[in-house]
Amino acid sequence: MMVLKMDDLSKLCVHTMTTKPWGIEDCVKNFSDAGIYAITIWRNVLANKNLKDVKILLDDHEMNVVSLCRGGFFPSVDAGKRESAIEDNLMAIEQAAGVGAPLIVLVGGAERGQSPEKSREQITEGIQRILPAARNAGIKLAIEPLHPMYAADRSAINTLKQANDIAEMINSEWVGVAVDVYHCWWDETLRQEIRRCAALNKLFAFHICDWNIPTTDLLNDRGLMGDGCINIQEIRGWVEDCGFKGFNEVEIFSDKYWANDQKAYLEKIKQAYLTKT
Repeated sequence: MMVLKMDDLSKLCVHTMTTKPWGIEDCVKNFSDAGIYAITIWRNVLANKNLKDVKILLDDHEMNVVSLCRGGFFPSVDAGKRESAIEDNLMAIEQAAGVGAPLIVLVGGAERGQSPEKSREQITEGIQRILPAARNAGIKLAIEPLHPMYAADRSAINTLKQANDIAEMINSEWVGVAVDVYHCWWDETLRQEIRRCAALNKLFAFHICDWNIPTTDLLNDRGLMGDGCINIQEIRGWVEDCGFKGFNEVEIFSDKYWANDQKAYLEKIKQAYLTKT
């Protein structure tokens, strides 16, 4: 059952990857101590963990598990690798069920040697393959489009329109989209596509951070809210105007911030959240 702390941080969720130096135990304890009661769990922090013990830890700290990151990476020119991806996603469903996550975020994947269109076909097929297991476990699947700079090696889904098209084609209440401002802020059709996925009841997750100027690393130089050029308040307004009542999930990959004291960094996250989003 979801427990909301009714204060200014009641809709704040932090990803474990945002505080990457911490393991799951440190994340849960320190988030809770900081007044943050929502968490998205990345699968790396579950390695070699007993899921029952993790669930007890989460419950003891009244922590809302918003989602599990990440599944996906379906495309390959190798049929054996595509099957391995299916098995990995089925494992992710088991992990999500074990820690009480109602949602898995899917990064589609991409493959050198085949067209983006072919990769999107394989992503669609992969989601359809795992959908029965997700539905049986009561876990939704959110397709997250990634910025086009990742089109060659991380995801062939690069616009919210593409994610909406696939979710609409699959036509299941268990399949929707995740909107991440870092990946979508530049898209001139973003507001239109947010309205579209909301009208279809497929707006499942909302991720926030900022785009640094200049960006020094394509993966690990995301900014804290207010660091960069994204109008997060405007995009959050679009999302909430469409009826989204979920969490604002802080997902920051940053060598700069990972090198800092993580407790001090967490306080900066809170302040940026309260003043810049």
